[in-house]
Amino acid sequence: MFLHVDHSGCERRTSGDAAGPFAGFDTAPSTRPFVVAQLGQSLDGRIATLTGHSKYINRSAALDHLHRLRAQVDAVVVGVGTVIADDPLLTVRRVPGRSPARVVIDVGARLPAGAKCLADDGVRRIVLRAEPSPVPEGVEQLLVRRVGPAALSPHAIVDTLFAAGLKRILIEGGARTISLFLEHRAVDRLHVLVAPMIIGSGVPGIELPPISVVDDALRPVTRVHPLPDGDVLFDCDLRLAASEDNADAAA
Repeated sequence: MFLHVDHSGCERRTSGDAAGPFAGFDTAPSTRPFVVAQLGQSLDGRIATLTGHSKYINRSAALDHLHRLRAQVDAVVVGVGTVIADDPLLTVRRVPGRSPARVVIDVGARLPAGAKCLADDGVRRIVLRAEPSPVPEGVEQLLVRRVGPAALSPHAIVDTLFAAGLKRILIEGGARTISLFLEHRAVDRLHVLVAPMIIGSGVPGIELPPISVVDDALRPVTRVHPLPDGDVLFDCDLRLAASEDNADAAA
């Protein structure tokens, strides 16, 4: 059971897998990339304390959900900052399912050669850069155009991965990477896992360029899923919101 929240602010209760958090993943158009981003945060929108400590803001069910997300996609993407800070495995371990290809955005060639996500376990490992630089044996390097001095174009990233056969793509972190993809409207679905915790200060989850009026805010069609141990999943359909906004503008 979950709540569906539409643009009018009305809520209606719905049940069934047809509108669950993975609805549409298998039926996404095969002619373009399908991109989902995932973010875990506190009630006040923090993903870590000021010292960078974040283990564990979200609880067990939220971590299970993240691993289910990984099992649903062809590639999981993180920025090199996340690799340096957390050294994640980026594999599926908490639930049944296959591990996706592991992709690191590494604009400045800072990726440690010994990073856990580069371990050779039979899964594709890909590094995205603007200019070529050495990579460990067996790791693919794909070149993507920049969108600024320290960032690669989100649309070019997903197009490059799609051309490499990776159609369903999870943008897992960090916050700057997810924010950049949101800013460039390169996300179909956003899963925000909110923990019942107030940190009060720290690293914000999403930062976008400032807007002057609320009318310019993103208003995704959102389904709300309470998790069994207290966290809440907000499943935000950004493509549906964009199509509705376009229809409103044309009316």
